Amino acid sequence: MRVNKRSVYLSCVCGLILVLTLTWTVWTLMADSPSSASGSKRDHSLDYFLKKGTIQDRDAADINWYHAANSKDKINEALQGPAQMIEADVLLRGHDPKEPIMAHPPDTDSDITLQDWLSVVVTSDKGIKLDFKSLAAVEPSMALLEEAQAQLEGPVWINADILPGPGGLATPLDAQAFLQAVALRAEGDVLSLGWTTGWTPDTDNPGYSWEMVQQMEAVCRPLRQPVTFPVRAALLPQSFPQLQWLLQQSDRYTLTVWTGQRDVLNVEDLLPYRQNFNKSRIYYDLLESQISKFKALPGYN
Repeated sequence: MRVNKRSVYLSCVCGLILVLTLTWTVWTLMADSPSSASGSKRDHSLDYFLKKGTIQDRDAADINWYHAANSKDKINEALQGPAQMIEADVLLRGHDPKEPIMAHPPDTDSDITLQDWLSVVVTSDKGIKLDFKSLAAVEPSMALLEEAQAQLEGPVWINADILPGPGGLATPLDAQAFLQAVALRAEGDVLSLGWTTGWTPDTDNPGYSWEMVQQMEAVCRPLRQPVTFPVRAALLPQSFPQLQWLLQQSDRYTLTVWTGQRDVLNVEDLLPYRQNFNKSRIYYDLLESQISKFKALPGYN
């Protein structure tokens, strides 16, 4: 196959321009931040749960997750359950009044708004992870979160896919616009910044490439907040050197390993990450059956 050198050149130039634009934007935001001189921050989520006594060691694998708490019944169930972290999806209601609601596409409505959701959460000591599916929902949501911040006891994670990743078909949120909306208002929070991804059975799925991790690191390097990178578990076997390099760039960085409902995952493939990285730096947001099997493997401890 002949390689079109001009196409390759243009692709490289476009990628470089994207990284430079995003990096300049973040540097500008951080320079304008009144606390930029105070230095970068590490993730203190584990310290919080250690102090609460819900975990016994600084081991991120001991954090349990409740997913898709996108209704009144679900958030009440989550608050009464054992999970330390509650994940929910945020988008803008599809009709008037257009306000942030708890829903996952293709849903466009919900029985609970973000404002009401936060008013329930502040009565607990749980941590929360807000997964933004709509750029339009970010700005009004951050304003609501800012109002509730003083009452929130647990860790707050802000999540969005901001760059294209392996097999990703969905359009990521615009990284520049997202970081402009959250960088200054989420100074004490964990930014969970990921890639759009895909996984297809019975085929060789590509992992996270060097270009992908280097682009993400360039975007995150100027940030003051701790950053966790959500990474798809089924793609980890072919991504070890890239993700190892990424974690080595800053002690602010962690990984959050997640899985798709239809993904085929051999938990043995996660052992190199467990054995070669500090246990405080990799969260495992897996199905209950998967995490139980993983923890039972020889070599887990």
